[in-house]
Amino acid sequence: MEILFWLLISISFLVAFVGLIYPIIPAVLFLYIGFMMYGLFFEFAPMTIYFWVIQLLLTVLLFAADYASNLFGVKKYGGSKAAIWGSTIGLLIGPFVIPFAGILLGPFIGAVGAEILIHRKPFKESVQVGVGSLLGFLGGALMKGVLQAIMVIVFLVYVL
Repeated sequence: MEILFWLLISISFLVAFVGLIYPIIPAVLFLYIGFMMYGLFFEFAPMTIYFWVIQLLLTVLLFAADYASNLFGVKKYGGSKAAIWGSTIGLLIGPFVIPFAGILLGPFIGAVGAEILIHRKPFKESVQVGVGSLLGFLGGALMKGVLQAIMVIVFLVYVL
């Protein structure tokens, strides 16, 4: 039975990492589901107040990294708030409209489209903003992946 419990916890963590690629999946929630499953299946005692404080701080860093990377990517290449919104909408819709490639094309197309439609920027300038959006997304996914890995490692250090 213990193997089944660890398998379920591992699947929860795996889904959290899939959330890096498909942002519609609430990655952090699945990390916490894994923590809670451990507590329910085994015990909560190893997860002290310090554990929860560390996890909460890492969660705040995750959200900050996600927001800052997109903002930085778009702003660095001259994008506006409309491009940030377009990029975010493209990020959420892209994977459903264009499977596999939509995760990369969605934010790009959303940012470019927003700059062209809302701010009437030239195509070349809008494409640069789209590239910034894409780079911001990729940088953010990398940062979030590292932070999620740290959260799992902290969990394992406390419970093993």
